[in-house]
Amino acid sequence: MAAIEPIDIVELDVDDAPAGLVLSTEAGWNQNEADWRFFLSKGVVFGVRDGARLVASAALLPYSAGNAWISMVLVTADFRRRGIATKLVDACLGAAARRGLTAWLDATPAGATVYGPLGFTPTLQLRRLRLERPQGATTTRPLSTGSLDALATRDSSAMGFDRSTLLSEFSTRPGSRIVSDGRAMTLVRDGRAARQIGPLLADRTDQALALVDAIVDLETGPWLIDAVHSQEAFLHGLVQSSWNLERPFQRMRFGRPTAPPAQLPFAVAGPEFG
Repeated sequence: MAAIEPIDIVELDVDDAPAGLVLSTEAGWNQNEADWRFFLSKGVVFGVRDGARLVASAALLPYSAGNAWISMVLVTADFRRRGIATKLVDACLGAAARRGLTAWLDATPAGATVYGPLGFTPTLQLRRLRLERPQGATTTRPLSTGSLDALATRDSSAMGFDRSTLLSEFSTRPGSRIVSDGRAMTLVRDGRAARQIGPLLADRTDQALALVDAIVDLETGPWLIDAVHSQEAFLHGLVQSSWNLERPFQRMRFGRPTAPPAQLPFAVAGPEFG
């Protein structure tokens, strides 16, 4: 197909979840169809079609306190380098502006070079790590079941705004659970290709690492975790425990950056959810 001029942007609905999953799977992302249905039902998702085929997407997911997350910015391989992603992000920024929302996103290093000129500024460096563990059950140390309210409260303190709707959605899915070990607490959930740990909150590095070790010993992997880069001892501990660094990414905020929270999380919910 010739380059599309102008780009015809449409708003998607929940029936587009399978087509969205094709896009994120092509990119190698860990999102599953339930993630797409959540975005399509709770946020606004823009797309570009080539006939009946969905070839690009971008989503805006509102949170509380005037904040929203731009996610699922995807363009299929044969439609890249046509300015489609920029147009879709512009559509999300327009939707955010109409709703009086401040937009956030997580960008790859290549994406950050695109989003910077649009008005996004860096706020937090993150690192995705992966652990291949064919079988768990090497320890019998039990983990406590954590409270959604407690996790949401600590997450809100670390993020600066409430995300209880997102955490409730994740925690009630089949295969999900909130676990705690003393003062450390996290959410564990299924992705398309790996189990995801995060957000992870703890008072100290040793608490955070002990909780991760217990989880991966008790369950079958593979695993993904999106760690905060400035938590250097935590990152070092993961690498020492055979976690492999997959890629860096950058948290960005539209407009001027804000001061970081007093206590950062050790890991976030994922680059598409914050």
